[in-house]
Amino acid sequence: MSDSSSDRSTAPAPVLEVWCDLQCPDCRTALDDLRALRARYGERLEVRLRHFPLEKNKHAFAAAQAAEEAWEQGRGWPYVEALLGRVEELGRRGEPFLVELARELDLDAEEFDTALIDGRHILFVDADQAEGKAIGVTGTPTYVIGGERLDGGKSQEGLRERIEGIADRLLAGQQEH
Repeated sequence: MSDSSSDRSTAPAPVLEVWCDLQCPDCRTALDDLRALRARYGERLEVRLRHFPLEKNKHAFAAAQAAEEAWEQGRGWPYVEALLGRVEELGRRGEPFLVELARELDLDAEEFDTALIDGRHILFVDADQAEGKAIGVTGTPTYVIGGERLDGGKSQEGLRERIEGIADRLLAGQQEH
C-alpha cells in the first residue's frame, strides 16, 4: 500500500520545452547545452523536444517525423542527438539519410521508411509547429521554461545559465510547498 500523503508532495518536474528544427546548425550548437542540462538535473527537469521545422530547411519536416518514430521506438534522444550532430549530411542526402541513421542506431529502419511514407507523425509535427507559432516562436532553438521564452536563434550566449537560473528557482519553489 502506498502512502498517499507522500504521493501528493511530489510535484511534477518543471518542463523545459526546446523548439527545434532538426536541420538547423544553431540547434546542433544547442546540443551541448541540452546535454549539460539533462546531466545536471536528470529527472528533476523534464526536457521536452518540440518540433518547429523551418521552411528554409527542406528536410526538417521529414526529420521531425523521423524523430517522432524514434520516440515511438524508445530511442528519441539518441536519434535526435545523432541527427543534430550531422545536419550537413541530412542537408545533402535527405530522407534516405534519416532511414540510414535509424539503422546505424539499431532501430527498425523499415518502420522509419514506412512512417515517412504513410505520414503517421505529420499531425503531431503540425500541432507542435502551430503551437510554437501561437506562442511566438519565430526561429530555432527557442526555449520555454517557467512561462519565459528564450530565443537561441540569434545568440545562445548565456542562455544555459539563464535556463539554469529559472530551473533552480522553480525547483526551490517546489521545495517550499
